[in-house]
Amino acid sequence: MMNSTELQAASATDTQRPPRQYLPEDFNVTAWESLEPFFAELRERTITSGAELERWLLDRSELEAALSEDLAWRYIRMTCDTQDEQSAARFQFFVSAVEPNVAPYDHALNEKMMSSDFLPELDPQKYRVFLRSVRQALQIYRPENIPLKTEISTKQQQYSALAGAMTVTIDGEEMTLPRAADRLKSPDRAVREEAYRSIQARRLRDAEVLDLLFTELVALRHQMALNAGFANFRDYMFAALGRFDYTPQDCFDFHKAIRETVVPLINDLDLERRQDLGLAELRPWDLDVDVSGKAPLRPFETGEELLEKTITVFQSLDSYLGDCLRTMRQMGQLDLESRKGKAPGGYNYPLDETGVPFIFMNATSSLRDVVTMLHEGGHAVHSFLTRNLPLGADKHPPSEVAELASMSMELMSMDHWDVFFTNPDDLRRAKKTHLESVLETFPWVATIDKFQHWVYENPQHTEAERHQRWTTIFDEFNQRTVSWKGLEGFKPYLWQKQLHLYEVPFYYIEYAMAQLGAIAVWRNYRQNPQEGLAAYKRALALGYTAPIGEIYAAAGIRFDFSTEYLRTLADFVREEMAKL
Repeated sequence: MMNSTELQAASATDTQRPPRQYLPEDFNVTAWESLEPFFAELRERTITSGAELERWLLDRSELEAALSEDLAWRYIRMTCDTQDEQSAARFQFFVSAVEPNVAPYDHALNEKMMSSDFLPELDPQKYRVFLRSVRQALQIYRPENIPLKTEISTKQQQYSALAGAMTVTIDGEEMTLPRAADRLKSPDRAVREEAYRSIQARRLRDAEVLDLLFTELVALRHQMALNAGFANFRDYMFAALGRFDYTPQDCFDFHKAIRETVVPLINDLDLERRQDLGLAELRPWDLDVDVSGKAPLRPFETGEELLEKTITVFQSLDSYLGDCLRTMRQMGQLDLESRKGKAPGGYNYPLDETGVPFIFMNATSSLRDVVTMLHEGGHAVHSFLTRNLPLGADKHPPSEVAELASMSMELMSMDHWDVFFTNPDDLRRAKKTHLESVLETFPWVATIDKFQHWVYENPQHTEAERHQRWTTIFDEFNQRTVSWKGLEGFKPYLWQKQLHLYEVPFYYIEYAMAQLGAIAVWRNYRQNPQEGLAAYKRALALGYTAPIGEIYAAAGIRFDFSTEYLRTLADFVREEMAKL
């Protein structure tokens, strides 16, 4: 077995897909009829030893990796151009004609494995996390949920299309909402206000459609939960996401800790902001502008410049990190710039067969784009570090670990941001702004997560009740020193901009948990850069072969979101900000 150094050397610059052992080299997903024989063979194969069971597992994993990568490219191409009907149709074909047929086989293969007489011969340490997840999948599987999942996937696709089509016209120029949002950083308050109102008004135009779409999704998800024997979709998702390490009550306690420790810090920062800007009252369009009165930072002009500078930053941290991004550039695995028709947001999509992921984002030359690129680059490094793990499932740790990879990269890389900001004052501004956003992560995540818990605990709620509950939760955690006078019509719909609520429900509290872990990783890195980075890489290389707590321990930190731990790390961030 290769040690970690050999694993890195073998994987960071390799652009070739590993040879297939089970599928034909030229096999592609074109129709279910050509795919089904492989699933049928796995289901019917006779297994007579632990070694044969392990070979069966690897063959199954290869088939699943090929399917996963095929779906990945369909999704990538659809999000790169939401107006391309052919790309949308190809994605929809997979969702409607492949996934529903795979699901029963997947369940049957899980049953075959768990009932095998040779299961005890598998290394219990090596497969403990994988087998735990398989048992969970068996418990929640229901065949009647297969068509519901297809319908849900179709509706989630509608959200991307709606959001991707949103544009505003300002000063005679039509632009995407991310590009319009750059104007919220303008020193001219009138420019900021116009941009804010334009963005919110455009979102409001689709508010009823998005409300109806969400209502339909809630109903479908609740039915799935009932079918699987759960009281609500929240409880179903905790099982489906494999949340073995914490409970809904832990989330509620985390919300409370955030309210008690971080919200007062944000209130203080906002009061300082109002004073520094010399304003009688702070408005929503005053929260992103630099208080120095200087023009917004423009750390790059093009997507290629953003990529080149990010490679330089990664190289300065560790040559392996730089090699990861260089390999992605060589293979064309990036789409970075914002444009009309492109889906919103950003992601790093792992490609399970090739092992080299794809980064998608909507860059518009802002500091936020730099952070997003570093964030997704952290995910990409994680993909490289796990690409040679034997099972596909081992390459997909839960989000509490995946987001630790990305958020830690944001913070550790700050020592090398002079590549983007050659002026020392600009560098100071950039770091201070980012550290403020790190603290601001916690209240917003608590807001979205608490809202989701309420939505699915009360699935029969009306749209009016939803709007009221959202507003109450928003006010609990956010902008307590900000005046919303005259803007009351916008606030009930702010949640609709959060893609996760529509497309990946309950995938959000992990950001706050991982942000806490990332601060701890950064603190270790500041104390000992070489060891801090080495521990980070060791932890990520585990993939999902260990429980969350063990992976965090490998990184030299705790999986802990208590009030005391949160206060300690939040204070560390404030101390670092004070040094700037």
